Amino acid sequence: MPIPVTEENFEAEVMQENKPVIVDVYATWCGPCQQMEPILEELESEMGDYKFVKLNVDEARDLSIKHGVISVPTFLFIKGGEVKGKETGYMSKDVLKEKIEATLK
Repeated sequence: MPIPVTEENFEAEVMQENKPVIVDVYATWCGPCQQMEPILEELESEMGDYKFVKLNVDEARDLSIKHGVISVPTFLFIKGGEVKGKETGYMSKDVLKEKIEATLK
């Protein structure tokens, strides 16, 4: 299960991580976010070279604004402390996996 991150530990858990990181920016009230949960859990178990984390948009407003999050779910693809890409909205497991691999390889 993707680990929750906050504004307090985002730098250490995400920006300083050696592995590429997929940040799921979500909200508890968001239907598509809830639909993405099992997809993210499956991808996490299949893609051991990547770290998956969750960031609650309502608890991390400043961080969300800093990264240009305007709707949820938004996925940030981060490698070496740099945002390499961003995708928004529900997508199938295959589509998300392709986007992760294309952006972070």
